[in-house]
Amino acid sequence: MVLSTHTRPDGDAIGSQLAFGNFLEAKGLQVLMLNSDPMPYNLEWLPGSEIIEVYDGSLSQVEALATADAVIVLDTNAVSRLGHVGEPIRRSKKVKVLIDHHTDPENWFDLIHRRESASSTGELLMELMEQWDAEAISSECALALYVAILTDTGSFKYSNVTPTLHRQVARLVEIAQLDPADVYAQVYDKKSIEGLRLLTNALSTVQVHHNGLVGSMIVSKRSLKNSGASVEETDGIVNHLLSIEGVRVALLFTETERGTKISFRSKGDYHVHKWAQSFGGGGHRNASGAFVRADLESVVRDAVKSASKFIETNSDELDGEISAEDADYLSMLGVQK
Repeated sequence: MVLSTHTRPDGDAIGSQLAFGNFLEAKGLQVLMLNSDPMPYNLEWLPGSEIIEVYDGSLSQVEALATADAVIVLDTNAVSRLGHVGEPIRRSKKVKVLIDHHTDPENWFDLIHRRESASSTGELLMELMEQWDAEAISSECALALYVAILTDTGSFKYSNVTPTLHRQVARLVEIAQLDPADVYAQVYDKKSIEGLRLLTNALSTVQVHHNGLVGSMIVSKRSLKNSGASVEETDGIVNHLLSIEGVRVALLFTETERGTKISFRSKGDYHVHKWAQSFGGGGHRNASGAFVRADLESVVRDAVKSASKFIETNSDELDGEISAEDADYLSMLGVQK
């Protein structure tokens, strides 16, 4: 079996991959975990993380893709989101399986197990494992599943958390005999001084739009360079916007050499996945992303101005126009190349 997940893998991606790999090995199957991007630094402590390979097109990796009984894609449903390993997986003659909770999967998968209402891919995998063989869920597997669910629920604070999920998580805590406080610290309390400088800079760019309903932040190439932080340390910054009273939708714009990344986050019925799709991306209803090959200023302008067209809500708070203050903000972003 070959298991892969999306580029710049997060906790749900890595946790799900490690958990399912561990489970399949317990069932006597040989597993290769293969990704386009390396392990994020705050997840390197997870058992088994050292055996996840970065795809480089080596003969052994090509042979594994050619001879595996199945290729299983976790936590993403588009070939572009798999990075360099995407096309080799899509072209594989083997059974291609998708296990995911995002919207609008591409049509090249042979088997799909998907539920948009699931909190995480980790939640879907736990259900599958318990139905298949609950006794094969080891402590290492349970820990990885816990991290998957922890990170994709915002530490159990998002609206996708249900009583059933809490019961599942309680079982994972029991199986792994884990300390939730310690796991939280391992995942979230590993910021570098450079990362904190980057956060400080990003917070200084905070603006609100559409009568305070939409909040935005910017991470420019200059701020990344001046802080000394890596782009991976932008993860989670967008969530600070949702702590602003009245803000229901958060946008983080990250400038790169090739274009601009947009991170979309929202609360409740303010859905952002179609908004992200309009910029060539996708994701969950309340957490999505897109990458646009355009300059930062134009992407910010287009995204903020288009809010009313794509936020799915029963509210009429978005009037389709931007204020004079927003117009001034968009005309003088203060982005220094």
